[in-house]
Amino acid sequence: MWAVLPALFMGWALGANDAANVCGLAVAVGAIRYRTAVLLTAVCAVLGAALSGAAGMSTYGALAAHGLAGAFVVALAAGLTVTLMTWRGLPVSTSQAAVGAIVGVALASGKSVDWSVLGRIVLSWITSPLGALLLAFFLHRFLTPMLGPTVLGLERFDLLVRWGLVLIGIWGAYALGANNVANVTGVFVGAGVLSPSLAGLVGGASIALGVLTYSRPVMDTIGQKLVQVGTWPALLALASQAAVLQVFTFLGVPVSSSQAIVGAVVGVGLVKGVSAVNLRQVLAIMLGWVSTPALSGCIGALGWLSLRVFF
Repeated sequence: MWAVLPALFMGWALGANDAANVCGLAVAVGAIRYRTAVLLTAVCAVLGAALSGAAGMSTYGALAAHGLAGAFVVALAAGLTVTLMTWRGLPVSTSQAAVGAIVGVALASGKSVDWSVLGRIVLSWITSPLGALLLAFFLHRFLTPMLGPTVLGLERFDLLVRWGLVLIGIWGAYALGANNVANVTGVFVGAGVLSPSLAGLVGGASIALGVLTYSRPVMDTIGQKLVQVGTWPALLALASQAAVLQVFTFLGVPVSSSQAIVGAVVGVGLVKGVSAVNLRQVLAIMLGWVSTPALSGCIGALGWLSLRVFF
């Protein structure tokens, strides 16, 4: 089972980078303490991965067929890429890192790539943040007049929103594990090394470890540097992100929780106007999205060319 070690590394990197996407806003607005948030996120991510994570794994298996050696290099390349971006404090797409590595290793090893599957995945990289942005924007515009503090009363409204942030965070963490565990162990299922159920457990546990140990840097970016939001906009952004992840999980397409939450946060920020959004930070994040699959693909190709002699 030594060949699965890079998948554990990739899962750790994913958890460290993506925990902010489901609890960063709740922590930033003081609705829940950091330690409580990461513990809930870790537990629910494992449950999501184990119970609902099999759907997206077949998609990566259809993209390119890798054996054990290829799966090893793919997981290692994707994990290194996500770790680098996490160290820089950038919420990046682990889906992009995994797909870039799969394609890079396939091209370097002379294997075929199903470009139609790749096109469907790339399309999801555009539609998931855009969908979250639009959903968050319209939820804010139409629900705020109906459920705002002037309607419910300030104290009742604040209590409702804080509990909502915790409950939506639990849903988001479950959806994170269900949708993104394919980024961790999907390629090993395609290689016949792990069964979908075991892959869900192994991937979910490694994601939880990343959440618990190194999730603070990206959490600060999501919760404080992108858009300054209150408790109500934070709730709407988290709900939009969780809904988008759940939809794409149902479709069997692993997408980026980072892209979804960034789109959602920008969506609620745009209700106040463009000036409320830190455009420089948005551009930095988008640059990370563009460079992630290219960097992961290059690392995967170079890793295969360097390590194939050992296999």
